[in-house]
Amino acid sequence: MIKMTKVLGTQMLKPALLLMAAMLVAAGCSSGGGSTKAVEVSLDNRYTVDPETPAWQLDKKEETTDLTWYVNADWWNTDFGKDVVTKKIKEDLNINIKFITGDDTKLNTFFAGGDMPDLLTIFDSNSPVVQKAATWALPLNELAEKYDPYFNKVAAADTLNWFQLKDGKTYGYPNYSNTQADYDSGNIPAKTAFVIRKDVYEALGSPDFGTPEAFQKTMNEIKSKFPDMIPFGFNAIGEGTGSLGDALQDFIGVPLETEDGKFYNRNLDEDYLTWLRTLNAVYRDGAISDDSFADDGTGFEEKVKSGKYATMLLDGTPQQGGNLQIFMSANPGKEYMAVDGPQSTVGHQPTLNQSGITGWMINYITKNCKDPAKAIQIFTYLLSEEGQKLMNYGVEGVTYKSNPDGTVELLPEVKDLQLNNADKFKKDYRMGEFMFFGHDRHKALSKDAFPESIKQMQEWGKGKLKPHFILENINPDQGTPEARGQTAINTNWNTTLVSMIRAKDEAAFDSTLANHKAFLDKNNWSKIVEVRSEKMKANKEKLGIK
Repeated sequence: MIKMTKVLGTQMLKPALLLMAAMLVAAGCSSGGGSTKAVEVSLDNRYTVDPETPAWQLDKKEETTDLTWYVNADWWNTDFGKDVVTKKIKEDLNINIKFITGDDTKLNTFFAGGDMPDLLTIFDSNSPVVQKAATWALPLNELAEKYDPYFNKVAAADTLNWFQLKDGKTYGYPNYSNTQADYDSGNIPAKTAFVIRKDVYEALGSPDFGTPEAFQKTMNEIKSKFPDMIPFGFNAIGEGTGSLGDALQDFIGVPLETEDGKFYNRNLDEDYLTWLRTLNAVYRDGAISDDSFADDGTGFEEKVKSGKYATMLLDGTPQQGGNLQIFMSANPGKEYMAVDGPQSTVGHQPTLNQSGITGWMINYITKNCKDPAKAIQIFTYLLSEEGQKLMNYGVEGVTYKSNPDGTVELLPEVKDLQLNNADKFKKDYRMGEFMFFGHDRHKALSKDAFPESIKQMQEWGKGKLKPHFILENINPDQGTPEARGQTAINTNWNTTLVSMIRAKDEAAFDSTLANHKAFLDKNNWSKIVEVRSEKMKANKEKLGIK
């Protein structure tokens, strides 16, 4: 899935703000935010509900419905009706949407008695706002039954069950929610790869990276034969420790749980620690640059564009697709290609992760919505095949053509604009951006969905994906002692990981690791494991996993 990663940082509420959010949501039940009685709309003279037909195709309401839609992200494009995608939505549904954007502070003002919007989109599935959705949002299953039962044909049952609250109702629906069926289809591309420049790979005679010994040997060969390159690179270190954290663990197939189904601390897995020791040895050999630990996202991207790294462990190949394409176009025959890379020392197969069932942007219809019938029509429309094609590829005959095999292809002039004038393409078409209910599987409809630079990497990843559903949303509830301990542990682990890779010798590596283990004991780790194990159990029950 393609994410605008800067959102992830801005959506993590500070502890004080989290407490305020919980208080405001609770207060909303007795003030303007959550006390409003849901609007009942009459369908007389509009349409008769038909389970086999989307309500938007039946609705004869003549006047345009004006709706406000709050998106909890300052960067969201608030235009509506000017580009090909939203203009078509406006015409088909006879709606006009006024988008409002903001941050967590603005979001919380709605629950302190402000005027609630008709629709609301947030990103943090663990926030108090989401957990208290029953106080301010309308249940989608009831809206579908009353106004648009076709919604149940286009919404994924597993996703609806996943977002079900304790009252048995579902209030929010996300984009990029991948179910087990989606993974089984083979239409979801891998986003993680170990890559090497093709010219380097050929010059070294197809080198091996599979074992720690081979990895270290090859990195030293690269350092010797290509002194102007950095032998090994990785995503910028930060939240989640870049590609050297979960991504490396997935690459070598570190187990997701203990043998008896409990939470497993993958950071202390011996197989993973063996590879961290290897990276430390490579660092001490001078084949990992100190700059790589200091580079932010922009610094890393500049090196990707210029081909500075001989090899990389990349997590989020679609996000780097443009940078990889820039290097590929300017350097024919030197493009980056995926190879097997590091492998488990104990025989595990890769368990690469992709977007999970929680998705990303979670969309709600509020109790203040002036026309909930029209609002659920929007959900149905955008979740349908028609809406998915529109969001990804635009309008048939205007921006794309359909092929006999069912695939679609951008028209030459549109493709040219996409490649050579990205700003105008975004302004005029907005394809691939207006993705409230977007889904990875619809990218499989066209070879134009991804740049050439990552297609071989995606091909390499086939058969290596494994859902991580059981690990989603298992962190302790915000505001609890366990949550505070988890935050401290995450920060400590990020520092520990970097320190171990940069350790001056094996003794320093071991000492740093021992200090982290002691830190776990001092920060409620055993209680955190209990909480996570219980939430994993609940996840399995939701999904019917035994």
